[in-house]
Amino acid sequence: MFLVVRPCGSSSAGIHRLHPTPTSHRSRNVVIRCSLSSVQEKKEKAELDSELQPSLAFPPIRAAKRVVLVRHGQSTWNAEGRIQGSSNFSVLTKKGESQAETSRQMLIDDNFDACFASPLARSKKTAEIIWGSRPEPIITDSDLREIDLYSFQGLLKHEGKAKFGSAFHQWQVDAENFIIDGHYPVRELWDRARSCWTKILAHDSRSVLVVAHNAVNQALVATAIGLGSEYFRKLLQSNCGVSVLDFIPRSEGGSPHICLNRLNQTPGSPIAGGKSGGRETSKRIILVCNGSTQGNTENGFPFGGDQPLNMLGVIQSQKSAELLLDLKVSSIISSSNKASVGTASVISQVQEAADCLGADCVPRYVEMKQIGNLDVETIFKQSEMDISNFPPFQPGWLNRVDDGLRTRLWNQSGKVWQSLLDEISDESKPEEVIVAVGHPAIHIALMGHCLNLSKEWLGSFHLDAGSVSVLDFPDGAKGKGVIRCINYTAHLGRWSIPITRSTEDGEEF
Repeated sequence: MFLVVRPCGSSSAGIHRLHPTPTSHRSRNVVIRCSLSSVQEKKEKAELDSELQPSLAFPPIRAAKRVVLVRHGQSTWNAEGRIQGSSNFSVLTKKGESQAETSRQMLIDDNFDACFASPLARSKKTAEIIWGSRPEPIITDSDLREIDLYSFQGLLKHEGKAKFGSAFHQWQVDAENFIIDGHYPVRELWDRARSCWTKILAHDSRSVLVVAHNAVNQALVATAIGLGSEYFRKLLQSNCGVSVLDFIPRSEGGSPHICLNRLNQTPGSPIAGGKSGGRETSKRIILVCNGSTQGNTENGFPFGGDQPLNMLGVIQSQKSAELLLDLKVSSIISSSNKASVGTASVISQVQEAADCLGADCVPRYVEMKQIGNLDVETIFKQSEMDISNFPPFQPGWLNRVDDGLRTRLWNQSGKVWQSLLDEISDESKPEEVIVAVGHPAIHIALMGHCLNLSKEWLGSFHLDAGSVSVLDFPDGAKGKGVIRCINYTAHLGRWSIPITRSTEDGEEF
């Protein structure tokens, strides 16, 4: 057993690994917190912690499993701004049904073996629309219901603020420690999410659809990759947003590798306006993976040297530029690699021409910069490992890379991350959008820095060529980042990576 103690007053994130690294054995984590001020609160907190199960490694699986999470479409209480929680008085609006239909079209070619759904009406209806005429019955599970918010449920947000005052404020700014009616809803939710994973992974299936809610889907994503309840509201889930998790068995048995393949692939544009973590945001970093190059193959190692974009890469870059067309990008930062520079140049040209597409033609200048630390190829060139022996470019591939190489990647990406934060830290500019163009490996590391993780999480995320990921900063550059989406590729059209490529047949263990 490992005992993890977070000191009082510590500002660092508490990271709880739910699955061990390849060399570790199964472990249990017990977390002791001491952030409550009064003796009575500490006593209540201790009693609650004693009731919660400690974090356990996930059970082993014999074959690769893919789980697709979908949040329900817009509901009547969503539209009213009413706090829903686990109540069941809200149903889908017409817009919500349309969103569910769009998600059905997004997933229509996928061969799901099973569908789990929350029993609440808004989620169950969404599941029925997406599941369509598939013969297998939908499995409802009460553990997939939305977060239990007790006395908050049914209130309009301004009513909650007026009635509960400081408790409502804590719900907004410190949800992990939020307490109401003697309960800690977010902590309870995380415990329930772990229970859901046990049942989902035990089901005899290779591809599973799960249709549930905003908060519970956040908890499912976070607990899968080993993040504690302090990550509530850090991994966005929009109405009918689709997230994909890959569970990969280990040859030696034990808890599987788990990789977040996609986060919040929405029916609408990921760069459209909206709140992040419940708040408006004006500072944003957009990560654009450079398009395919002459040296790329679909499953081959993605470092073929400093090569230019191939025809597919040019198309991917143009599509990414079109996706960003409605934004006013402040600056575009890229590595010195030819593919990254090529992608950045296409985005810059479209941005500068955007204001000339209407009646008034006023071209504007978008600053382009190159940062040497974004050039991830130099890290791999320095490796003594033969490039032909690198693992295939598939979800979780960074788990199988030499530890020393991952350390260099992590350290170099940390310098890039600080440079990007410096770019959006100018308080005299109320709105800033920075686009960073680079290789998927460095962008995976940047997302890890955004979430205050460590190099051990590099294999927990996946990005494809031409994909777009969006990081919002509702509290400015000095605040915590909120990940709006990861590995968005819907803009690539027929050239996109399918939202849920079928898991490949592989050896069972």
